[in-house]
Amino acid sequence: MKKASLSRFSLSMPAALLDQLDAMCKTKGYQSRSQAVADMARGQLVEHRALSAAREIAGNVTLVYDHHKRNIQSLLTRIQHDRGKAIIATMHNCMEVIAVRGRAGEVRELADRLIAVKGVKHGKLTVTTTGTEFHR
Repeated sequence: MKKASLSRFSLSMPAALLDQLDAMCKTKGYQSRSQAVADMARGQLVEHRALSAAREIAGNVTLVYDHHKRNIQSLLTRIQHDRGKAIIATMHNCMEVIAVRGRAGEVRELADRLIAVKGVKHGKLTVTTTGTEFHR
C-alpha cells in the first residue's frame, strides 16, 4: 500500500482555543494535534461534499416517534419501500435507525419525507462519507 505524502502548514489560533484543542486531543486519545485537525477537516469536507445533490453519501436517519400514533409504522414503512434502493438496513423499536447510501439529493429527500410524518417527534439525517475520497 502506497503511503500518502504529508504536507506541513502553520496554523495560528487564540491560546484559549489551543488549550481546548489540547484537552480534546487528550480526552479522545489523539496522538497529535495534527491528527485531530486532520479529522476535523475530514469531517467538514464530508459535510460540505454532502451538499452536492449528485454526490454519493452514506449515513443514517434517526427517527423518534409516538408508536401509539395510528398507522405511523406502516406509513414509515411505505415511504421506505418507495425509496428502498437508498436503504441499507433498518432497526426499530419506538425509535427507528435507517442506514442509507446513495446520491445526497435522494437521501436527503427520503430523510425529509420520513421526518415530516405526523407523529415523528424528532428526526435527523447524519451523513458520512462512503470512504472513496479519503485515504489515511
